[in-house]
Amino acid sequence: MDSTLEIRKRIHEFIDIADERILRIINGIIDVEEQEDNYPTVPDWYYEKLEIEREKHLKGETESYSWEEVKQRLMKDYDL
Repeated sequence: MDSTLEIRKRIHEFIDIADERILRIINGIIDVEEQEDNYPTVPDWYYEKLEIEREKHLKGETESYSWEEVKQRLMKDYDL
């Protein structure tokens, strides 16, 4: 398998001779990668709260419902 350095070198050489279509494709890939970096991340406090709620559930301190109960309630609420 090629090392990262070899891959970079190959890509640089390819880009130097690439036509406009290939350059636009590569540019699109870069745009998508940059957009993914801008997606909001879930803050740590949310995971902490989720863990607290999970512990309450496991201890039986909160109500829980079967899938059938949830479906029936939704169907009733939305007259389905």
